[in-house]
Amino acid sequence: MVKTRGCRAMLLAGGASLALAASACGTDDFANEPRPPAAVGLTGVVRDQGVSISPDRVGAGPIRLTIANQTERAHSITLEGEDVIERVPQVQPQDTATIQKTLRPGTYEISAGSSRAVDIEDQIAPATLTVGPERPSSDRTLLLP
Repeated sequence: MVKTRGCRAMLLAGGASLALAASACGTDDFANEPRPPAAVGLTGVVRDQGVSISPDRVGAGPIRLTIANQTERAHSITLEGEDVIERVPQVQPQDTATIQKTLRPGTYEISAGSSRAVDIEDQIAPATLTVGPERPSSDRTLLLP
């Protein structure tokens, strides 16, 4: 009988210390930051008449711009504005390129250039992207990675 009392006391003391240790694990020692907005897919095309993108107005946050070169020359594609310069060196005719970036509110220019575009007539008119206030968090959005 003496041994069972000692075992019970040891079990109770062990259980109490385990419960105390487990309660310490629930502290708020990390910030549960909201997820960023889901990336918005933009499409663009480079033609001899100019660059166009759709949509041309989005909220701030991550974007994925897929742009096709439908001209007969290779062009570099540049996204520029608000402390951002992202450049794809050469996009061959009938090929596509993708630019992924997180953009802040402001105005951005998407341009296409060729190393042979010295004359003003050979230059392609750029497109303008307007980025507004930040989009909402993607916390409660299903099927995101």
